[in-house]
Amino acid sequence: MNLKFWKKEKPVEKKGFVREWVDAIVFAVIAATIIRLFLIEAYTIPTSSMEKSLLIGDFLFVSKVSYGPRIPNTPLAFPFAHHTMPGTSSTKSYLEWIKLPYMRLPGYTTIKNNDVVVFNYPMEGFRPVDKRENYIKRCVAIPGDILEVKDRDLYINGELADKPEGMQYSYDVRTDGTGFNKHVLRKYDITEGGRVSNQGDFTLTMTDEAKESISELNNVQAVESTIARKGAYAEYIFPNSDAELKSTKSKKFFWNVDHFGPVTIPKKGETVELTADNLPIYERLISFYEHNDLKIEEDRIYINGIESNSYTFQMDYYFMMGDNRHNSADSRFWGFVPENHIVGKAVFIWLSIDKDATKLFEKIRWRRIFNLID
Repeated sequence: MNLKFWKKEKPVEKKGFVREWVDAIVFAVIAATIIRLFLIEAYTIPTSSMEKSLLIGDFLFVSKVSYGPRIPNTPLAFPFAHHTMPGTSSTKSYLEWIKLPYMRLPGYTTIKNNDVVVFNYPMEGFRPVDKRENYIKRCVAIPGDILEVKDRDLYINGELADKPEGMQYSYDVRTDGTGFNKHVLRKYDITEGGRVSNQGDFTLTMTDEAKESISELNNVQAVESTIARKGAYAEYIFPNSDAELKSTKSKKFFWNVDHFGPVTIPKKGETVELTADNLPIYERLISFYEHNDLKIEEDRIYINGIESNSYTFQMDYYFMMGDNRHNSADSRFWGFVPENHIVGKAVFIWLSIDKDATKLFEKIRWRRIFNLID
């Protein structure tokens, strides 16, 4: 029996129109931010380094739960912005009052060979890890793999690696002096390269299928692969390109984009012997990614003040390459990608826009919408 029936219940105060909208917007922002940070995020393809697997103008969703979402290093940040405020080029979108160490929640899988992965650019050192530029490449080698590129072909653990469908290389094409109709190039989806001499020499970036089609044209006399000579020194190739500790380099690595390695991908917990010769491969890993004081004096290596002839890796590392093999700035140029730079796995394309299409209806690449990425 209710003995307080004579007491009147206080009526529920009804929210005003503005208050309802403010509450709804705040809830939507919080919910979207949580989804973006821990579940899935939208990205767009800005460059041709993954063509023809991924095209400029592809919009895709990247799963962060696949490999486990990272806890943000900089949790105080403007919603939906990466490293700069919308409409600006230099105003930070985050505050560094709170800095958290690298932590990752459990995922339901691990990175596997040939996964298409989004990661933070490892050579950028002036921003927190989670605010560095986002890159997308194919993970061609995982921790413990032995990687080598020979005559442009990729080998993993001594075996020829699978070639993704749509992978491109550069080719030298010689004609009878005539050129190529732009409609022919568009027919075979050749979007990079051009004439390099008045005698009918061209350099074209093509898939295997496009290369075969071009070879059959009446005005084409020869099509040859553009391959750098083995042993040709390239100062822009890793580890020669790593300027962190140039003074430690007692030996040049005569590697290039078509002849690279062999090199073993660092694995967490494994120990590598250190010498003056192989230190260039690991110096950035030891000093920058894993925050040790690394010095070399009179051919002796000192880590945190202690003379060392070995090092045990604290993180897993990965080797990333673009499917557009002769037009991709990837791990061949700047080395390994640490596990704390991994953002997530590219899952599917939800929209694709061709900016070069002339007709409005053709601007959208309808056949690519909702395509899974593999």
